[in-house]
Amino acid sequence: MASTQPTKPRALGDFFRGVGFLFRGFRIWITAPRLMFLGMIPAAIVGAIAIALVITLAVAIEPIASFLTPFADDWDELPRGAIRFAAGLALLLASILVIVNTYTTVTLMVGDAFYRKIANHVDSLHGSPPSPPSQGFWRDTRRGLGEGVRVLIPTVGLALLVFALGFVPVIGTILAATSGAILGGWLLVVELANIPFESRGMHLTARRRALRGSRAQSLGLGAATYLVFLIPFGAVIAMPAALAGATLLTRSLLGENRSADNQLTPADLAQQPPAS
Repeated sequence: MASTQPTKPRALGDFFRGVGFLFRGFRIWITAPRLMFLGMIPAAIVGAIAIALVITLAVAIEPIASFLTPFADDWDELPRGAIRFAAGLALLLASILVIVNTYTTVTLMVGDAFYRKIANHVDSLHGSPPSPPSQGFWRDTRRGLGEGVRVLIPTVGLALLVFALGFVPVIGTILAATSGAILGGWLLVVELANIPFESRGMHLTARRRALRGSRAQSLGLGAATYLVFLIPFGAVIAMPAALAGATLLTRSLLGENRSADNQLTPADLAQQPPAS
């Protein structure tokens, strides 16, 4: 009977290996600084809107928290203030999850040409995979929009979960913040991996299956990127590196740094059962 003892250490090692993909993505600044700088332009444009939304929310957080907790109107001042502070913080954490993932989706759409060049540059450094035939601009665009919506819809549900966790007594804020980083990081890596997987003719279902196949690595990259995105202007600087890191993760998941005989193909992934 096989021992299960190494499972947790291996998962932890895979998680930090995933974190390492983001740092390896930052190293692409050395080999292609101009290309990475171009990748900052759409990130900055969309980022300005995202920052404005966060500031607007922060300014209005007190009346919104009061609106969400009418049951506390007749409470004493101390418990009323505590529950509304918790509601405001939970709302902020949940909103950040939605804003970060929407920001990523919109930025990748606006800067699609730039980010594809970054992904191609990463592939060229490690051996480019064969390019699948294009199915036409409009068909590719419709599919891309549809997949973007399919990724963003769960974001709202997960944001509601993060908001609810914020009301757990004593540890609610910690639970909400941790869950936001993990859940938001997962959604983030699914979206970031869109371009490298799509360039291989593999779309949302196959992408999710491949990412679940190495969940710890995927979460490592996603959670690290999510946390960096929370730093003021961090998303603008990190977006090109995150896309490069997602390309490196894609290559790792598909075994493209091994011999061609051992590589996974879209057909292989379609035949594999969904990971638990």
